[in-house]
Amino acid sequence: MISIIIPVYNQAKKLIKTLESLRRQSWRDYEVIIVNDGSSDGPESLFIDYIKKLPPDNHFIFINQTNSGAPAARNRGFREARGDYILFCDADAVLESFALEVMHSALEQNPDFSYAYSSFNWGNKLFKVGSFDPEKLRRMPYIHTMSLIRRRDFPESGWDESIKKLQDWDLWLTMLEMGKYGLFIPQVLFTVSPGGTISTWLPAFAYHLLPFLPAVKRYKKAVKIIKAKHGLN
Repeated sequence: MISIIIPVYNQAKKLIKTLESLRRQSWRDYEVIIVNDGSSDGPESLFIDYIKKLPPDNHFIFINQTNSGAPAARNRGFREARGDYILFCDADAVLESFALEVMHSALEQNPDFSYAYSSFNWGNKLFKVGSFDPEKLRRMPYIHTMSLIRRRDFPESGWDESIKKLQDWDLWLTMLEMGKYGLFIPQVLFTVSPGGTISTWLPAFAYHLLPFLPAVKRYKKAVKIIKAKHGLN
């Protein structure tokens, strides 16, 4: 089974589209664990209205917690998860109907890999991502949070709740240090709506030519924190 964990913070309206994309999946053996991280826009009431339309044997779970950040919400969901595979899904993402099946099949056919990831769209922009490269991963973040992970290979420490930005990079570096590698799927398996987790995306030239921008300063500070933690300075 695949356990899909969705941290939600003020993304209530987008959440329903995410849930609908999960209901359309060709892979049916899954559970969905939604963790509301202290949202103020009422995701629970929208979820209750949504769940009334589903069969009583649906596999959707809703958990409330005080605002503690996305890593804490993901860890909370993981503690409830029962699947052999884990997908940490953003609340503003819409998956292609074949996404779960493709990722699961890729890992089943490649038992030496610990997680499978793909290219994706951010609004109308395509992120091609590319093949797994340990040296590239040590230099920069390029693998999205929404990757299918073997439960047995997920770090016992879980997500580092002290990391506020580039949390996915921190996770993949932690797994790399454990000898766990990712498998690239050369397909677009999901689309993320602008205005959510990577809404501060800027073109590459901005990081070199516009160092005074607040978003660039925050990004560079986050990079220093991650590199210091993993001894990459």
